[in-house]
Amino acid sequence: MPLSANNPDRKSWLHVDKNSDFPIQNIPFGVFLTRDDIITIGTRIGDTAIDLGALHQLGYFEGIPLTDDIFLQDTLNDFIADGRKTWRAVRNRIAEIFDAENSSLKDNVKHKEIVLFRLDEIEMQLPVQIGDYTDFYSSIEHATNVGTMFRDPDNALLPNWLHIPVGYHGRSSSIIPSGIPVHRPQGQTLPNGETQPVFGPSRLVDFELEMAFITTDANDLGEPIPINEAEEYIFGLVLFNDWSARDIQKWEYVPLGPFLAKNFASSISSWIVTLDALEPFRVDGPKPLKPQLDYLQYEGKKSYDINLEVSIQPNGAKETVISKSNFKYMYWNMAQQLAHHTVNGCPVNSGDMMGSGTISGPTPDSYGSMLELTWRGEKPIKMNDGTERKFINDNDTVIMRGHCEKDGTRIGFGEVSTKLLPVYSKK
Repeated sequence: MPLSANNPDRKSWLHVDKNSDFPIQNIPFGVFLTRDDIITIGTRIGDTAIDLGALHQLGYFEGIPLTDDIFLQDTLNDFIADGRKTWRAVRNRIAEIFDAENSSLKDNVKHKEIVLFRLDEIEMQLPVQIGDYTDFYSSIEHATNVGTMFRDPDNALLPNWLHIPVGYHGRSSSIIPSGIPVHRPQGQTLPNGETQPVFGPSRLVDFELEMAFITTDANDLGEPIPINEAEEYIFGLVLFNDWSARDIQKWEYVPLGPFLAKNFASSISSWIVTLDALEPFRVDGPKPLKPQLDYLQYEGKKSYDINLEVSIQPNGAKETVISKSNFKYMYWNMAQQLAHHTVNGCPVNSGDMMGSGTISGPTPDSYGSMLELTWRGEKPIKMNDGTERKFINDNDTVIMRGHCEKDGTRIGFGEVSTKLLPVYSKK
């Protein structure tokens, strides 16, 4: 089925600002609460949210095999489970409906009142029920920086790193949408010079600039996903802030890896941008530094040119951009991650989420965490309001944004914005 929704010449009869992340060529998917307190699945063009449940009930998806309630649910899981053929057909139809040359909905005032919402009339929800969440560690720059800080710089990468996409299983219950604040976590730490741990608030709360992909039902128990088929099972991507407590992490991660340092919260952007929408922005990834095993070898362009930035906004002050990076820097790509995840027969379900790992670029201003940007706090970052940051302060808001741009077409993710509150106190 052709990707007609990606036609760069298409214009919408809905207003779209020149620098909008959401032109008619994007058509992301999300879940929102309407002004009538109804949860629905929707999409967005410009600054207009579109109720796909209402659009379906009014007959605009006639001819596409969809169940009556496919968009009347509080998650995208069932729609995602329908597979890429359905996703593509729905995106193509939405593009047709909102094309400037199509008057079927444009001239129907009654239908427009039912289907269209201003952004201030809706409340975005978590778009999928995330059954399982895996976090990878796939940026060679990030892994090298961290290895240099905590080990011998000549042995910054552990022996397995260039051979497998390293990852761990994370906690899905604390993944939240943009706009939901998080509390400073508490846990055990080992202060410098001490031999016994203490309990208390983390003093080194950090963000991790990541992206995450959402899968569909992909395989049965015992069945690997070949790397050349992996992208067929990836619905789309979100921006991902994988919050970290560095002092808790340092004490607990040996020998089994992150636990309380990571499971207190992770934040995602609210709109899932489909892999189909990102098709024009494919690029070559980094060349392997060592030969990779057959099941990880691929052909074609499997990386994506997605510009990323991170800002910190102190309470009551303007934000300061502290990092600019790009998804294309990832050493291990999504197809390799999914192929490796399932090579032992691990089943993947609709709505599962897989984080890229911290995305750091080759220069200090492209690092994807405060740990790297301030080099363990040795080089504080100055904010626009004159204050300094080694890590994240209480009441700071961390904002991540991402977009692709090529030949006059911009496809973006909006933002994931999260405020760090003080330690939880029961009122």
